[in-house]
Amino acid sequence: MNPADPINILLIEDEEFDVKRVKNTIEPFKDKIFIREIVSNGADALKILSEKQNYFSIVIMDFQIAGGIKGEELIREIKKIDTTIQIIVITKLTINITDYNFANELIEAGAFWYCTKYPGDIEQYIYQPTDFVMSIFNAYEKRILEKRNYVSNKKLTQNIYTILKEREIIGESEQIKNLKGQIEKLAKNDLNILIDGASGTGKELVAYHIHYKSKRKFEKLIRINCGSIPADLIESELFGYIKGSFTGAAKEKKGLFESADKGTIFLDEISELPLSAQVKLLRVIQDGEIEKIGRTDTIKVNVRIIAATNTNLEERVEQKKFREDLYYRLNVARIHLPPLKERREDIPLLIDYFVDKYCSDMGIVKPVFQEEAVTSLKNYDWRGNVRELKNVVQRFLLNEQKLITKEVVDESLVYRLPGAGNNSDVFNFKYLRSVVQLKDIEKRFRKEYFLHVRNNSSSDAEAAKKLGLAPPNYFRMCKELGLK
Repeated sequence: MNPADPINILLIEDEEFDVKRVKNTIEPFKDKIFIREIVSNGADALKILSEKQNYFSIVIMDFQIAGGIKGEELIREIKKIDTTIQIIVITKLTINITDYNFANELIEAGAFWYCTKYPGDIEQYIYQPTDFVMSIFNAYEKRILEKRNYVSNKKLTQNIYTILKEREIIGESEQIKNLKGQIEKLAKNDLNILIDGASGTGKELVAYHIHYKSKRKFEKLIRINCGSIPADLIESELFGYIKGSFTGAAKEKKGLFESADKGTIFLDEISELPLSAQVKLLRVIQDGEIEKIGRTDTIKVNVRIIAATNTNLEERVEQKKFREDLYYRLNVARIHLPPLKERREDIPLLIDYFVDKYCSDMGIVKPVFQEEAVTSLKNYDWRGNVRELKNVVQRFLLNEQKLITKEVVDESLVYRLPGAGNNSDVFNFKYLRSVVQLKDIEKRFRKEYFLHVRNNSSSDAEAAKKLGLAPPNYFRMCKELGLK
């Protein structure tokens, strides 16, 4: 549809005299405006609109047609068929132009414009014919814009469906059923949310579902790991700075809160946020304002905050490492994610999901699991939770195992580190069917070891410290290894 297309009109009018008046009014524009169908009642109009969807752009309707469905009820029924159809109401009622109640009732029902048919001194045309014709052209322009917006939103909705499908929450346990119910409920409002749970339980996954099921779904979701950024840089990352505000500030930087305006920001590992940044975050929540470094005035933002932690924030508050007032501001609604070992009935479903996903991605045949192997996987403690399970599944597939036995599972679940038992091998090479290039085996070792350290740390910041890495380097290496 574009402005050069013909304007197709359905006219709903039960008096022949008034049909002629409408036709006479639009006669000068007969090369552009076309009355394609004329009906005398609402039922016939709805039938034609249903059969010829996307054909009519505008409906011109008499407000008081005889019998059947009419008035505001007919307007609403037309809008149910196609929300982008524009409706112009004409009426023989003597209406005061300041009758706001009548106008509001029509607009609320879905009408675009209305006018009286005639005063006593005009017989051949609709009263105020110029306004009437202009309303037709304006209604058509609005139809074009709404159609484009509908198509755009449909594409965005499809993208959102794809995003959520790729990040599906798997499980049929009571905990997962309750979690999905919480997500649906909290997505409908704008409350700040605190998600707590052990590392690898899927806190970011939950944040995705809340955002993309909320009214902010067409806006940005910005994610930041508070433990991955050095304390002296976190404020500039979150709130931005202006040019020349400090040495090295060569140009103005937009902070993440400013970028997330009208959307959602996900603050992972919120417990690692420095106290100085906590003060500014509290200002954002209380007043909806951010203070850019070097700027004297504030900037208004409208951002929903979803925070996550794998530590006990109440203890951090008692230790004076986390502001109590900020804690209560974030903890308006709370979601707890249980560890995988507390919902063992979901483990087979998760295994099947990840096997299907990675076999499809890698173009390999799906392996067969012996019953004893599945039992062994269900009985494992999964200190790294779903993240660790996903890694174990990838390990099965990388080794191209056609049959997953209990022995294969036990070998994969035990981290064979130097000094562990009588075997000092980091990898058990007997499962490698061919020689692997050094760079590939090094990458696999790094990934295995990073996962091991992270699964045995309370936060990414602690894992980085154990590995002797600066948080930004740790975060970068995790991304390179596909762990972020």
